[in-house]
Formats: sequence, C-alpha cells, structure tokens
Amino acid sequence: MSFVKTIDEIESKKRESVDFFGAEMLTVAWETRPEIIERLLPAPLKPAAAPLAFAFIGWYPATNFGVTYHEAALFVRASYNGEEGNYCLSMPVDNDIAMAGGREVFGFPKKMATFHFAKEGARVQGWVERKGHRFVELSADLDAPFNDAEAMQQFMLSTSTADGKVRGLSYNVKHFITPDSSGFEFSPRLVRQETVIHPKALQVGKATVNLAFSLDDPWAEVEVVKILGAMYTVGDNAMLKGSVVAEIDPDNFRPHAFLKWDSDLMPC
Repeated sequence: MSFVKTIDEIESKKRESVDFFGAEMLTVAWETRPEIIERLLPAPLKPAAAPLAFAFIGWYPATNFGVTYHEAALFVRASYNGEEGNYCLSMPVDNDIAMAGGREVFGFPKKMATFHFAKEGARVQGWVERKGHRFVELSADLDAPFNDAEAMQQFMLSTSTADGKVRGLSYNVKHFITPDSSGFEFSPRLVRQETVIHPKALQVGKATVNLAFSLDDPWAEVEVVKILGAMYTVGDNAMLKGSVVAEIDPDNFRPHAFLKWDSDLMPC
C-alpha cells in the first residue's frame, strides 16, 4: 500500500452506489413557518408546496466502504425546476471518513458530533451533541398514533415508490473556499442526489422533538409549529451518484456558505 494509488487500485474501488446494510433510522417530520424556509434556501431553490421540515438520527452497522457510524440530519422541503426534494441544513456524524466523503463528494454539510441512539420496546430515542451542547433530541412512541395522521401519511406518500421503497431526493450546494479566503474556488454548484431506502421493517408513531439553541448548530431556527409524526425503519439504503444541475452566483450564495463551519471560523 502507498500514498500513491495505482490505476488498478482506483478502478477496483469504483461503485455504482454507496450502500448501507441494516441501517436503523428514526425520522421525525414537522411543519415550520414558510418564511423560515424561504430565508434558509439559497437560489435557485424555492420553497416546496408545504412548509415541512424533518430530521433523522440513524446507526449504520455495515457499509460497502468499510465504515460504521452514527448520523443525523436536518432538512427542509425545497423545489428545483418544479421537482420537490430536501435541502440539507446540517448532517452530524461520528466518523471522519463519513464526514469527508459526504462533504467532498456530495456537498453534505457534515460535522463531527457525539450521539445517543437506542430502541427499547416501542420507545425509540436519540440525541446529538457538539461542543457540549445537545441541540436536538428526537423520540417516538411506536405504540401511539401519529401526531397528525393525515399530514404524516401525505409526507410518507410523497417519498414512497410503487415498489414499497422510500426515495430521498437531496439538494446540496458544493463549494470550496480559496486558499487566500477571498471567495470560492469555483461558482458554487447545486448537486442533486438520490438515496433509495429498502425498509425491511417500518413502524410509525407519535413523535417528540426538542431543538435547543446552539450558536454553531442552530437547528432551533427551524421552528416546530406542528409535529406530524415519526417513522422508524430498519433496512438497506443505497446512495446513488449525484449530478450538478446548476451553478450559483457566488455573491448571492455567500450568506448561505457556512453550514459546514462553526461560528468562530468563517473563512471568507
């Protein structure tokens, strides 16, 4: 093995998707305020039809890239060219390779964090901390009905496929700062990326969400107006290859460029 890889080594590692086996995830959805989503979305993304947000906490016990880790994420619903998907505001992980891959390949705004995630009977709960601040807690009672059955079922249907899979369409903005911190290496690029979830077990229930103030991880900005419900899944996930669908004006994007940084290090 060497710091310099051979072409054969590089070719042998190519894969059509990034796969997760036996992925365990708790997803909670809620309604927020339309003006919040409008403020958080960078152009050319636009708010989706409904002002929805959701978060998940998950554990990935096996992958096709040799890494196991916890992950969480915060999304708001967004639209590009009439196609609705999810704009990722934050994606904490507890593995450095998972952080590097998500940030450098797909543009996910990942940071290292500390996790708790557990299921005991019908109770599922998890939380995430960074720098001593616990900024999100999610839980679900799988013996209780949805908080808002009609709205939650509509949310689930919007991501379901005809063959029983769950389709997650993400929008991220991929960008890098110049070495002299004067701006961007290239015009920020809007990346479209799909993940297909093959649930082997799926349970739904009543959710609770607690978003606490944190200067570096301001999840509480996405105000919880009405909780819709929770979904707990165990199954196999496949992250498909992404594509660049638009270039973004650097000046317009600059206020949105710090999702993957803490407040004391804004490099441009």
